[in-house]
Amino acid sequence: MKTLSLLTLCALSLPSQAALQLASPFTDHMVLQRDQSVPVWGWADAGATVEVAFSGQVKEAKADASGHWRIDLEPLKATFESTALSVKDSSGDQVTLNDVVVGEVWICSGQSNMQFGTNAVPELRRLLPKAKNLRSFHVSNTVAFAEQKTCEGTWKTVPPSSAVAFGFAYFLEQSAKMPVGIIQTSWGSSSIEAWMPRDMTATVPHFQTMMEEFDADTATREKIQKALDAKPWSGQQDVFLRRQPNILYNAMMKPLAPFACRGLVWYQGERNTQSMEGMVKEPWFSRNSGMLRYGEVLKKWIERYRQEWGNEEMHFLVVMLPGYGQTLPSSPEKGPENPAAHSWAWLRDSQLQALDLPHTSVANTVDLGDIKNVHPKDKLPVAQRLALLAERDTLGKEVIAEGPMKTKVEAKGDSLVVHFKNAEGLTTTDGKAPTGFWLADKNAKWVPATARIEGETAILTSPDLKKPLYTRYAFAGKPTVNLVNGAGLPAYPFRSDDFKP
Repeated sequence: MKTLSLLTLCALSLPSQAALQLASPFTDHMVLQRDQSVPVWGWADAGATVEVAFSGQVKEAKADASGHWRIDLEPLKATFESTALSVKDSSGDQVTLNDVVVGEVWICSGQSNMQFGTNAVPELRRLLPKAKNLRSFHVSNTVAFAEQKTCEGTWKTVPPSSAVAFGFAYFLEQSAKMPVGIIQTSWGSSSIEAWMPRDMTATVPHFQTMMEEFDADTATREKIQKALDAKPWSGQQDVFLRRQPNILYNAMMKPLAPFACRGLVWYQGERNTQSMEGMVKEPWFSRNSGMLRYGEVLKKWIERYRQEWGNEEMHFLVVMLPGYGQTLPSSPEKGPENPAAHSWAWLRDSQLQALDLPHTSVANTVDLGDIKNVHPKDKLPVAQRLALLAERDTLGKEVIAEGPMKTKVEAKGDSLVVHFKNAEGLTTTDGKAPTGFWLADKNAKWVPATARIEGETAILTSPDLKKPLYTRYAFAGKPTVNLVNGAGLPAYPFRSDDFKP
């Protein structure tokens, strides 16, 4: 019998090689997802019998005509105790993966704010020495014209480099009391379309247009191929590659499916804020959904990923874009606190549409951010809020994980009454009256509201409107807000109107 080392396996060029090969996420030090069926897959000689042994389970399958095989392990219990996973085939090839544990596995993806490093956030950097039982798999940044079967990466017994991913894993492990594994696959400047499989052209019309244009653009394709042939890339090539549609998914996401995981943390959207309606001609990298289409696209994207993973309960944790003051040139109004401006408020509004689907959460960050910096450093509360949502929704913990959310708006004479859920102990962070509320009548002219708290409601009035009809809260690029519940979690932005921007 011959035994292949992991290095030898990684050196194999393609899964069509005859030697036994495991899919890329299977390496030494990996974390397997607990309490779910665990697919293990790879490639061998066509027709070969493959046996997988782990934690008392021994299962067999035959490689198909293309050499692909898959074996699903029965659900596993979480354990800190590491053990080996053994795979062998009928030709005598064998692979042994050592130091395998079982716990909670999450994919962390998106663009630059997901990549943003822990070392740049002092509050999180100080937690690194205390981090225990965290492991990470970092997918190397690259692109491909076609869906790939493998990617570059290996499991390591260290936390992920991303500040948000590390903080999320750190607080989740403290609550779960089990190993936490993070698969980090992210790249700055990428749109949601960069992470979409090509077959979504059938459900997303503008994406179909994007891909038709991409296929017809010989110069762009040649430029991409030239970069792929010339690693390491220049900085200009790096930026060019990551702003393309589909090809990040092909190289950096497809090879991960269907590796068992609890869910995916998605911190992305900045690239899609460069227009309202989307598909503008200039600059070329703004040719995407835009802010108003993003919500429907996000929902279809989530559903498509669940299909890819074969898991309708795969949880998606969306990070709301934080405060940022810039408005679009198209904006009829200017100013970081103006509710009528073409600002990031509209992308946040779209992100919240993810809640239309089951097994989704949105981490509210409207009180965070930087008026001028698209890469704010206040990542600690982002991580904490993500962990709270995961604790409640995936660990079954009885924790308060969300701030107040509007349930209805009621007109009473010269005032509007906003009713909230998750509002026990409704208060403000500074003891002053709530800020960030605006009122309008049928003419859509917005005026600042005077607000006061009554129980779990906010009462809104303005001397400039005798009969207000609509309200917006925190609906601006960088609103000044102070409304929280008793757990200190901020109220979610909302609008009660359906005015067009």
